[in-house]
Amino acid sequence: MRSKLFVPGSRPELFDKALASAADALSFDLEDAVAEPRKAEARAALQDLLASGRTAASGKTIIVRVNAPDTAHFAPDIVAVVRNGLHLVNVPKVEEVEQVHLAARAVALAEAANGVTTPVRLLLNIESPRGLRRAHELAAADARVAGLQLGYADLFEPAGIHRRETLAVAQTMYQMRMAAAEAGVFAYDAAFADVKDADGYRAEAELARRLGYLGKSCIHPSQIALANEVFQPTEAEIAAAQRIVAAADEADAKGVGAYLVDGKMVDRPFVERARAVLAQARTMGRAG
Repeated sequence: MRSKLFVPGSRPELFDKALASAADALSFDLEDAVAEPRKAEARAALQDLLASGRTAASGKTIIVRVNAPDTAHFAPDIVAVVRNGLHLVNVPKVEEVEQVHLAARAVALAEAANGVTTPVRLLLNIESPRGLRRAHELAAADARVAGLQLGYADLFEPAGIHRRETLAVAQTMYQMRMAAAEAGVFAYDAAFADVKDADGYRAEAELARRLGYLGKSCIHPSQIALANEVFQPTEAEIAAAQRIVAAADEADAKGVGAYLVDGKMVDRPFVERARAVLAQARTMGRAG
Protein backbone atom coordinates (compact mmCIF):
# COMPACT_ATOMS: atom_id res chain seq x y z
CA MET A 1 0.00 0.00 0.00
CA ARG A 2 2.60 2.49 -1.16
CA SER A 3 0.00 5.02 -2.29
CA LYS A 4 -3.52 5.68 -1.03
CA LEU A 5 -5.72 8.07 -3.01
CA PHE A 6 -8.50 9.99 -1.25
CA VAL A 7 -11.81 10.00 -3.14
CA PRO A 8 -14.79 12.04 -1.85
CA GLY A 9 -17.79 9.78 -1.34
CA SER A 10 -20.01 12.52 -2.74
CA ARG A 11 -18.22 12.44 -6.13
CA PRO A 12 -19.31 9.16 -7.77
CA GLU A 13 -18.20 10.53 -11.15
CA LEU A 14 -14.62 10.08 -9.86
CA PHE A 15 -15.01 6.49 -8.67
CA ASP A 16 -14.13 4.69 -11.90
CA LYS A 17 -11.20 7.04 -12.60
CA ALA A 18 -9.84 6.25 -9.16
CA LEU A 19 -10.32 2.52 -9.67
CA ALA A 20 -8.35 2.76 -12.93
CA SER A 21 -5.51 4.75 -11.35
CA ALA A 22 -2.08 3.45 -10.33
CA ALA A 23 -2.82 3.89 -6.62
CA ASP A 24 -2.32 0.77 -4.51
CA ALA A 25 -5.27 1.74 -2.30
CA LEU A 26 -8.34 3.97 -2.46
CA SER A 27 -9.72 5.76 0.58
CA PHE A 28 -13.32 6.76 -0.09
CA ASP A 29 -14.21 9.57 2.27
CA LEU A 30 -17.46 10.11 4.13
CA GLU A 31 -15.99 12.57 6.63
CA ASP A 32 -14.26 15.89 5.90
CA ALA A 33 -14.62 15.76 2.12
CA VAL A 34 -18.43 15.48 2.32
CA ALA A 35 -20.63 18.42 3.32
CA GLU A 36 -23.16 17.74 6.07
CA PRO A 37 -26.24 17.89 3.80
CA ARG A 38 -24.72 15.26 1.48
CA LYS A 39 -23.66 12.63 4.03
CA ALA A 40 -26.55 10.25 3.34
CA GLU A 41 -26.15 10.65 -0.42
CA ALA A 42 -22.43 9.84 -0.23
CA ARG A 43 -23.08 6.86 2.02
CA ALA A 44 -25.58 5.43 -0.47
CA ALA A 45 -23.17 6.00 -3.38
CA LEU A 46 -20.44 4.01 -1.65
CA GLN A 47 -22.84 1.25 -0.71
CA ASP A 48 -23.81 0.94 -4.38
CA LEU A 49 -20.16 0.97 -5.47
CA LEU A 50 -19.20 -1.83 -3.09
CA ALA A 51 -22.23 -3.87 -4.12
CA SER A 52 -21.32 -3.50 -7.81
CA GLY A 53 -18.17 -5.60 -7.52
CA ARG A 54 -16.05 -2.95 -9.26
CA THR A 55 -13.92 -2.40 -6.17
CA ALA A 56 -13.15 -6.09 -5.81
CA ALA A 57 -12.29 -6.35 -9.50
CA SER A 58 -9.79 -3.50 -9.21
CA GLY A 59 -7.40 -5.52 -7.06
CA LYS A 60 -6.80 -2.47 -4.87
CA THR A 61 -6.97 -2.15 -1.11
CA ILE A 62 -10.35 -0.52 -0.46
CA ILE A 63 -10.77 1.78 2.53
CA VAL A 64 -13.64 3.96 3.68
CA ARG A 65 -13.08 6.82 6.09
CA VAL A 66 -16.27 7.00 8.11
CA ASN A 67 -17.40 9.82 10.35
CA ALA A 68 -16.12 9.91 13.91
CA PRO A 69 -17.58 7.52 16.50
CA ASP A 70 -19.15 10.37 18.47
CA THR A 71 -21.24 11.58 15.50
CA ALA A 72 -24.71 10.54 14.42
CA HIS A 73 -23.29 9.43 11.07
CA PHE A 74 -20.93 6.76 12.43
CA ALA A 75 -23.41 3.91 12.90
CA PRO A 76 -25.18 4.27 9.52
CA ASP A 77 -21.79 4.67 7.81
CA ILE A 78 -20.61 1.33 9.21
CA VAL A 79 -23.81 -0.51 8.30
CA ALA A 80 -23.68 0.86 4.74
CA VAL A 81 -20.04 0.24 3.85
CA VAL A 82 -18.98 -2.91 5.72
CA ARG A 83 -19.49 -5.19 2.76
CA ASN A 84 -17.56 -7.87 0.93
CA GLY A 85 -14.70 -6.12 -0.87
CA LEU A 86 -13.99 -3.59 1.88
CA HIS A 87 -10.61 -4.08 3.56
CA LEU A 88 -10.29 -1.26 6.09
CA VAL A 89 -12.54 1.14 7.95
CA ASN A 90 -10.60 4.34 8.59
CA VAL A 91 -11.76 5.75 11.95
CA PRO A 92 -10.98 9.46 12.42
CA LYS A 93 -10.12 11.41 15.55
CA VAL A 94 -9.50 8.41 17.80
CA GLU A 95 -8.42 9.28 21.34
CA GLU A 96 -10.01 6.68 23.62
CA VAL A 97 -9.71 2.90 23.83
CA GLU A 98 -13.49 2.68 24.12
CA GLN A 99 -13.79 4.33 20.69
CA VAL A 100 -11.72 1.48 19.26
CA HIS A 101 -13.88 -1.10 21.01
CA LEU A 102 -17.02 0.66 19.76
CA ALA A 103 -15.76 0.64 16.18
CA ALA A 104 -14.75 -3.02 16.40
CA ARG A 105 -18.14 -4.04 17.75
CA ALA A 106 -19.96 -2.02 15.11
CA VAL A 107 -17.91 -3.61 12.32
CA ALA A 108 -18.52 -7.11 13.69
CA LEU A 109 -22.28 -6.55 13.82
CA ALA A 110 -22.29 -5.13 10.27
CA GLU A 111 -20.28 -8.10 9.00
CA ALA A 112 -22.84 -10.49 10.43
CA ALA A 113 -25.79 -8.48 9.08
CA ASN A 114 -24.30 -8.06 5.61
CA GLY A 115 -22.84 -11.54 5.14
CA VAL A 116 -19.24 -10.37 5.02
CA THR A 117 -16.90 -13.35 4.72
CA THR A 118 -13.49 -11.69 5.16
CA PRO A 119 -12.98 -9.65 8.35
CA VAL A 120 -12.78 -5.89 7.88
CA ARG A 121 -10.01 -4.26 9.91
CA LEU A 122 -9.49 -0.79 11.36
CA LEU A 123 -7.11 2.00 10.42
CA LEU A 124 -7.04 4.53 13.26
CA ASN A 125 -6.32 8.20 12.65
CA ILE A 126 -4.01 9.86 15.15
CA GLU A 127 -5.02 13.52 14.96
CA SER A 128 -4.70 15.02 18.43
CA PRO A 129 -2.06 15.37 21.16
CA ARG A 130 -4.03 12.93 23.33
CA GLY A 131 -4.32 10.45 20.49
CA LEU A 132 -0.60 10.69 19.78
CA ARG A 133 0.31 10.24 23.45
CA ARG A 134 -1.92 7.16 23.68
CA ALA A 135 -1.17 5.79 20.20
CA HIS A 136 0.22 2.45 21.38
CA GLU A 137 -2.69 1.89 23.74
CA LEU A 138 -5.13 2.60 20.91
CA ALA A 139 -3.28 0.39 18.42
CA ALA A 140 -3.20 -2.51 20.87
CA ALA A 141 -6.82 -2.14 21.98
CA ASP A 142 -8.32 -4.65 19.55
CA ALA A 143 -7.14 -7.33 17.13
CA ARG A 144 -9.04 -5.60 14.32
CA VAL A 145 -6.59 -2.69 14.35
CA ALA A 146 -4.32 -3.03 11.32
CA GLY A 147 -2.56 0.32 11.42
CA LEU A 148 -2.24 3.91 12.57
CA GLN A 149 -2.40 6.92 10.27
CA LEU A 150 -1.21 10.45 10.97
CA GLY A 151 -3.37 13.53 10.46
CA TYR A 152 -1.13 16.58 10.66
CA ALA A 153 -3.67 19.35 10.15
CA ASP A 154 -5.88 18.42 13.11
CA LEU A 155 -2.82 17.64 15.20
CA PHE A 156 -0.75 20.76 14.43
CA GLU A 157 -3.09 23.63 13.64
CA PRO A 158 -4.86 23.94 17.04
CA ALA A 159 -1.43 23.93 18.73
CA GLY A 160 -0.06 26.64 16.43
CA ILE A 161 2.54 24.31 14.90
CA HIS A 162 3.38 25.07 11.28
CA ARG A 163 2.50 22.17 8.98
CA ARG A 164 5.84 22.42 7.18
CA GLU A 165 7.99 22.50 10.33
CA THR A 166 10.27 19.58 9.54
CA LEU A 167 11.36 19.03 13.15
CA ALA A 168 7.74 18.68 14.30
CA VAL A 169 6.89 16.40 11.37
CA ALA A 170 9.90 14.16 11.99
CA GLN A 171 9.32 13.86 15.74
CA THR A 172 5.62 13.14 15.26
CA MET A 173 6.37 10.51 12.63
CA TYR A 174 8.91 8.85 14.89
CA GLN A 175 6.65 8.85 17.95
CA MET A 176 3.76 7.25 16.09
CA ARG A 177 6.02 4.77 14.31
CA MET A 178 7.36 3.50 17.63
CA ALA A 179 3.82 3.15 18.98
CA ALA A 180 2.79 1.18 15.89
CA ALA A 181 5.90 -1.00 16.11
CA GLU A 182 5.23 -1.85 19.75
CA ALA A 183 1.65 -2.83 18.90
CA GLY A 184 2.70 -4.80 15.83
CA VAL A 185 0.66 -2.74 13.34
CA PHE A 186 1.69 -0.62 10.37
CA ALA A 187 2.17 3.15 10.33
CA TYR A 188 0.85 5.23 7.43
CA ASP A 189 1.76 8.81 6.58
CA ALA A 190 -0.64 11.71 6.18
CA ALA A 191 -1.75 13.77 3.23
CA PHE A 192 0.27 16.66 1.79
CA ALA A 193 -2.02 19.51 0.80
CA ASP A 194 0.31 21.52 -1.48
CA VAL A 195 -0.37 19.57 -4.66
CA LYS A 196 1.96 21.72 -6.77
CA ASP A 197 4.95 21.12 -4.47
CA ALA A 198 6.13 17.77 -5.76
CA ASP A 199 9.55 18.19 -4.15
CA GLY A 200 7.95 18.82 -0.75
CA TYR A 201 5.76 15.75 -1.10
CA ARG A 202 8.72 13.61 -2.09
CA ALA A 203 10.88 14.85 0.79
CA GLU A 204 8.18 14.09 3.34
CA ALA A 205 7.52 10.67 1.77
CA GLU A 206 11.23 9.83 1.82
CA LEU A 207 11.41 10.74 5.51
CA ALA A 208 8.39 8.54 6.22
CA ARG A 209 9.94 5.63 4.36
CA ARG A 210 13.22 5.97 6.28
CA LEU A 211 11.16 5.78 9.47
CA GLY A 212 9.49 2.56 8.37
CA TYR A 213 6.12 3.86 7.16
CA LEU A 214 4.14 1.71 4.76
CA GLY A 215 3.15 4.52 2.39
CA LYS A 216 1.74 8.01 2.04
CA SER A 217 -1.70 9.42 1.36
CA CYS A 218 -2.44 11.20 -1.91
CA ILE A 219 -5.06 13.91 -2.30
CA HIS A 220 -4.45 14.28 -6.04
CA PRO A 221 -3.64 11.71 -8.75
CA SER A 222 -0.38 13.55 -9.51
CA GLN A 223 0.99 12.39 -6.14
CA ILE A 224 0.43 8.67 -6.82
CA ALA A 225 3.55 8.13 -8.93
CA LEU A 226 5.69 9.91 -6.33
CA ALA A 227 4.43 7.69 -3.50
CA ASN A 228 4.78 4.53 -5.57
CA GLU A 229 8.37 5.40 -6.46
CA VAL A 230 9.45 6.33 -2.93
CA PHE A 231 7.83 3.42 -1.09
CA GLN A 232 9.44 0.59 -2.97
CA PRO A 233 12.91 -0.91 -2.67
CA THR A 234 15.56 0.36 -5.04
CA GLU A 235 17.67 -1.99 -7.14
CA ALA A 236 20.60 -1.33 -4.80
CA GLU A 237 18.48 -2.21 -1.75
CA ILE A 238 17.27 -5.42 -3.36
CA ALA A 239 20.81 -6.45 -4.29
CA ALA A 240 22.08 -5.71 -0.77
CA ALA A 241 19.19 -7.67 0.75
CA GLN A 242 19.98 -10.64 -1.48
CA ARG A 243 23.60 -10.59 -0.32
CA ILE A 244 22.54 -10.44 3.33
CA VAL A 245 20.09 -13.33 3.00
CA ALA A 246 22.65 -15.44 1.14
CA ALA A 247 25.24 -14.74 3.83
CA ALA A 248 22.68 -15.53 6.55
CA ASP A 249 21.88 -18.89 5.01
CA GLU A 250 25.58 -19.72 4.85
CA ALA A 251 26.16 -18.55 8.43
CA ASP A 252 23.20 -20.57 9.69
CA ALA A 253 24.64 -23.68 8.11
CA LYS A 254 27.92 -23.03 9.93
CA GLY A 255 26.29 -22.06 13.24
CA VAL A 256 27.59 -18.48 13.09
CA GLY A 257 25.48 -15.76 14.74
CA ALA A 258 27.09 -12.54 13.48
CA TYR A 259 29.16 -11.93 10.36
CA LEU A 260 30.21 -9.27 7.86
CA VAL A 261 28.39 -8.36 4.64
CA ASP A 262 29.77 -5.53 2.51
CA GLY A 263 32.10 -4.69 5.38
CA LYS A 264 29.30 -4.28 7.95
CA MET A 265 28.35 -6.51 10.85
CA VAL A 266 25.06 -8.34 10.26
CA ASP A 267 22.91 -10.32 12.69
CA ARG A 268 19.24 -11.30 13.07
CA PRO A 269 17.54 -7.85 12.91
CA PHE A 270 19.34 -7.02 9.66
CA VAL A 271 18.41 -10.38 8.17
CA GLU A 272 14.75 -9.89 9.07
CA ARG A 273 14.79 -6.50 7.39
CA ALA A 274 16.49 -7.94 4.29
CA ARG A 275 13.88 -10.69 4.02
CA ALA A 276 11.12 -8.07 4.28
CA VAL A 277 12.72 -6.06 1.46
CA LEU A 278 12.84 -9.14 -0.76
CA ALA A 279 9.25 -10.08 0.11
CA GLN A 280 8.09 -6.60 -0.95
CA ALA A 281 10.14 -6.79 -4.12
CA ARG A 282 8.63 -10.16 -4.99
CA THR A 283 5.11 -8.75 -4.74
CA MET A 284 6.15 -6.33 -7.50
CA GLY A 285 7.84 -9.01 -9.58
CA ARG A 286 11.27 -7.53 -9.00
CA ALA A 287 13.10 -10.32 -7.11
CA GLY A 288 13.10 -14.08 -7.01
